[in-house]
Amino acid sequence: MKKPSVIIGKKQIIMTCLTLMLAIAVYINYTAAPSIPESDAKTVTAKNDTVSYGETEFVNAATEASGSDYFAQARLDKMNNRDTAVQTLQTIIGGGDITEDEMVMNALDAVEVSKLIESEGTIESLIKAQGFEDCVAYLDGSTAKVVIKTPGLDKAQAASIKEIILDETEVNAENIRIFEVK
Repeated sequence: MKKPSVIIGKKQIIMTCLTLMLAIAVYINYTAAPSIPESDAKTVTAKNDTVSYGETEFVNAATEASGSDYFAQARLDKMNNRDTAVQTLQTIIGGGDITEDEMVMNALDAVEVSKLIESEGTIESLIKAQGFEDCVAYLDGSTAKVVIKTPGLDKAQAASIKEIILDETEVNAENIRIFEVK
């Protein structure tokens, strides 16, 4: 009687590890994201009219906490975009008609996305530790954009934010943009 042979190669182990790391990064991103009440996510009442997202009356409507609304919506949009990217990469990795080289390249892309997600979270935490009320970081590998809730940003604060980004990423200083939201 012959024993069934199971051949597990280096590539299968690497792919499994990369997929596991990606799943962990998505889970951490999902659990760290703020929750938005379901009633706010669908429609908003303004001037006794129900206005849906995308209508100019709603977009131009004045709100009391526009800064905090911006950050909640930005985090939600960023999380949705990352989830879509992760699902696409998982579909590509799981496809049966690609070569091993393509599979390795896709796995490396997945690792890069998870590194960007981790770096964004670290940058946001460090900026908040500097005393800023809220911030959202966007990284794409070659550029970094940070949106900060502040009544005014002086040169020393901007320099400390740039220093945080330069320490955490490989982005050039000229590709860093800082935006203020009041």
